[in-house]
Amino acid sequence: MKCNRRLIISAFVMLALPLWSLAQKIYYSEPERDDYRQVNFEIVGKVNNNIVIYKNYRSKNDLSIFDSEMKLKNKINLDYLPDKLINVDFIPFADHFYMVYQYQKRNIVYCNVVKIDEAGQKVIGPVEIDTTQISGSSDNKIYSTIYSEDKRQIVVFKINKRNDRNYFFTTLLYNDNMEFIKKSRFPITMPKKDAVFSDFVVDNEGDFVFTRCSRNGSRDNISQMDLVIKPAMEDTFYVNNIPLNNNFLDEVKIKADNINRTYLISSLYYKQRRGNVDGIYIAVWDKDGNHVRAENYNIFSEELKEEAKSENTSAKTAFNDYFIRQILPKKDGGFMIAAELFFTSSRGNSWNRYDYLYSPYSMYPYSPYYGGYWSPYGFYGNPWNRWNYGSNTRYYSENIALFSFDPNATMEWSNILYKSQFDDNSSDALSYMIFNTGSEISFLYNQLERRVKLLTEQSVTPNGKVNRPPTLKNLDKNFEFLPKYGKQIGARQVVIPCVYRNYICYAKIDF
Repeated sequence: MKCNRRLIISAFVMLALPLWSLAQKIYYSEPERDDYRQVNFEIVGKVNNNIVIYKNYRSKNDLSIFDSEMKLKNKINLDYLPDKLINVDFIPFADHFYMVYQYQKRNIVYCNVVKIDEAGQKVIGPVEIDTTQISGSSDNKIYSTIYSEDKRQIVVFKINKRNDRNYFFTTLLYNDNMEFIKKSRFPITMPKKDAVFSDFVVDNEGDFVFTRCSRNGSRDNISQMDLVIKPAMEDTFYVNNIPLNNNFLDEVKIKADNINRTYLISSLYYKQRRGNVDGIYIAVWDKDGNHVRAENYNIFSEELKEEAKSENTSAKTAFNDYFIRQILPKKDGGFMIAAELFFTSSRGNSWNRYDYLYSPYSMYPYSPYYGGYWSPYGFYGNPWNRWNYGSNTRYYSENIALFSFDPNATMEWSNILYKSQFDDNSSDALSYMIFNTGSEISFLYNQLERRVKLLTEQSVTPNGKVNRPPTLKNLDKNFEFLPKYGKQIGARQVVIPCVYRNYICYAKIDF
């Protein structure tokens, strides 16, 4: 009878355990001797049942192939790559992936592609995509690679800056088999000298889209914005002015909503030039109607500002150091925006938002010694530039502000995820990664607990409710996670790099 009672009690305890404690598992890879903290890496993703990670250290390029428990199955030396690479991009698929890389030989920059299978073996290539003649030598990348949400449209592009107001775009469009479709060349003239571009996106139909923005000075707010659309099969482009009604924008972010056939444009905005952030600007561009379908200047309430501010700021300046990180479309035409509080402090130098926006985000915007080619991307969230930080700098990464909008660009709800992070001379372990479970969006980040950085999770439901599950289990305090470089590889699976005794290794988490 006692035995049966024990069985009943054990069964009851098992049923009473929360689901997360039964489901969550963490698998750590073994640190390898040459995986120094300075290694460049890229989590390619899950290819068939293998987890593929690319590593570069000096002239050495490898692919590490792990099984589902992060045990190393094989390590392939990519001996067909040149000794010195400028940049590498990956396009992952279910059973293979493409590696697009660029390198310089004499005064020519080459852009090549290789098709690789789940075992890390070369299937096709290297195949030359394009070449560019430059003057001088540099490590700055010329080519950028983007792909559509369904991965059926791949664009490799470069931008030649002839002078402060004239740019020349070259786009190369491919399908999901990396079969060439079309090459286009077109000029873009900037209305003013001090101009910036937004993100560059390609939608599921292959249309190349971005915004062209003008400022009143090199470190000033945006006072004019145009939406530029280059249809996939045309050699021309269309410029659509979007009036700002005497308001001023911050950094402009753009996202293609392929389900609802719209482009979502967002930015923090100011009523006064170089004033305090007043709210968030939203424009929804209707692709079929070729017009702004919805537009709104959503003003932040005093209550929201009080909730969002950091300890050392007032409500009036609460959003001055926030940066929009993600735009997440919803099926009904609405969308969610995540913004993060980020700033730095340096000995002898005061924090300047405009230096951050137009220096690290476009770290090498133009170099006359590089043949006049302009790179649209900088180092935030890019492992290839993790070690270009200045000395004696403290990085702060704090609260996450979440906003949900309906299809008419009206704010439905807002909420704040509270976190407090800082580190000296590197922001590697700061910020967060998100993963979508379908029913909610989860945020993973490090939180300091008793002088130990522990990986923490908060999630938000579609109606704005924030849930904070108990601290993740099976965490080893000897591993310091680098969540902003992590990648979702399945419905409830993520891979996050971490540091173990000054070596880089990787952790797979099953939720």
